[in-house]
Amino acid sequence: MPFNLPRITKFLLIANVAGFALQYLLGNEALLSLMLWPWVDAVYDPGELAPGFMPWQLLSYAFLHGSFWHLAFNMLALVMFGAPLEYTWGERRFLIYFFVCVVGAGLCQLLVGSYAVAQGSDPYPTIGASGGVFGLLLAYGMLFPHQRVMLLFPPIPMKARTLVIVYGLFELGVGITGLQPGVAHFAHLGGMLFGWLLIRYWRGQPPFGGRGPRKPDIRIVR
Repeated sequence: MPFNLPRITKFLLIANVAGFALQYLLGNEALLSLMLWPWVDAVYDPGELAPGFMPWQLLSYAFLHGSFWHLAFNMLALVMFGAPLEYTWGERRFLIYFFVCVVGAGLCQLLVGSYAVAQGSDPYPTIGASGGVFGLLLAYGMLFPHQRVMLLFPPIPMKARTLVIVYGLFELGVGITGLQPGVAHFAHLGGMLFGWLLIRYWRGQPPFGGRGPRKPDIRIVR
């Protein structure tokens, strides 16, 4: 139950539900400046087409969602993977990790979206906590590699490490080929990439191991 969740996971769950409620009550048009927009140049009129990128959007975009099911799947993953990570890491480290993944995902999507605009595409916003959630999935696979998890569609059990590899390859494939438009696949990959880099940094592993080997301080469950 949500009331038995660790504090930060519960806070993130409530914040995302509150953000979606604001979208329902105020309408998306009132919250455009909180969505993540690509960098637009003078070719576009921000007042008519897009607010343009602002720094706070690298965090605020993660608390808005495109639909109820978008929110539901992200929050289910937050509970499934976030709660065990928070119990393992503690509140502070878990919160830092989640927001690093969110910002990292936003930066990757900002680069991809800005490049698309430079090539003549219309600017479009990105919303959703998926980048942070994919970072949690990556961390769960690294900390609990042999823990068995169940996919929803299709309902197939597999090891957490295998799930991370499958999802990572899927996101890379559809991101490059463009077979699933309207989904920020490079944001998902960015969340996983920045999460992986942060865990490597905490462990003192390359490319952050210049000061010599350091005993990993993240518990591995076999």
